[in-house]
Amino acid sequence: MKLGSKTVVFRCDASVRIGSGHVMRCLTLADAIAQNGGDCHFICRTLPGHLMDHITGRGHTTHALPSPVQPAGADWLGVPLTQEIAETAAVIVGLPVDRIIVDHYGLDAVWETEVGPAGCPVMAIDDMADRRHVCDILLDQNLGRDAQDYDGLVPERCHRLIGTSYALLRPEFAAARPASLARRKTAQLRHIMISMGGADAGNATTRVLDALAAQKSLPDGLHITVVMGSSAPHLDLVQERANTMPIPTSVRVNVRNMATLMCAADLAIGAAGSTSWERCCLGLPTMILVLADNQAPAARALSLSKAAIALGDIRTTDWKITLKNASRMLNDPA
Repeated sequence: MKLGSKTVVFRCDASVRIGSGHVMRCLTLADAIAQNGGDCHFICRTLPGHLMDHITGRGHTTHALPSPVQPAGADWLGVPLTQEIAETAAVIVGLPVDRIIVDHYGLDAVWETEVGPAGCPVMAIDDMADRRHVCDILLDQNLGRDAQDYDGLVPERCHRLIGTSYALLRPEFAAARPASLARRKTAQLRHIMISMGGADAGNATTRVLDALAAQKSLPDGLHITVVMGSSAPHLDLVQERANTMPIPTSVRVNVRNMATLMCAADLAIGAAGSTSWERCCLGLPTMILVLADNQAPAARALSLSKAAIALGDIRTTDWKITLKNASRMLNDPA
């Protein structure tokens, strides 16, 4: 997508409930656009755990939509669609917008048709294939997804970018890949990384730490690094649990060197979200947990391709049994 000095508007949200993945992958694309002379504007709703300060810190302009009167519910938006359209359109009308990029489970063809100026190209980033889009480009980076999954959901003219070849990874991961893969040839299990997303609204991190603390067959000399965002509602609880772990455990917040940390890890235990593609890029052996329904298809695809060991759904108790059984392999470098 060659944009020159054009203006690109992103519509995405982050929150404790939604997580940070939508904003983070849009930021990866925005950084690349800016490096090629584009001007990127982010329109985000003011939700608990929004990342607008982080977006601004990356050099992009943010436009804050009002907080919902009620917390965002199952509809993801937190406001009626008519209000969402009116508020977003009011921002867009004041910008010389050349393209709109939307990454939001709560938005679909209706929003894409009504918010922008006539003829403005629209790109939709999705991984659900559960609603219609009126867009010129559709990007779904998930493993196991086929272009045919969007038949009838996008216009015939839409150019579909489907699969992990289009994963939105920051350049640091490609740069770190050769050294990380070389390290895997001789690595032993000494360092586990736990990453359940920036927010981890359900406090899966503490539950994983509890499960690891109960293991009897972990190797000597092991240490654990937990990665979280500063907006995580259970950050204090995670820190308290880390301090009482029988295994040395550190908690890192708002890290800016994720690729370096992943390279240094021998095993990851993480959510089956967008970080999955970062771990795959670096060849980091991973046990994945499903934290939300939308992560289940990617978890199944990763498990079937033997790119990760699927522990199950954090909302069940079976995953602890799977983790206990899988831990028997942890002393086997292969």
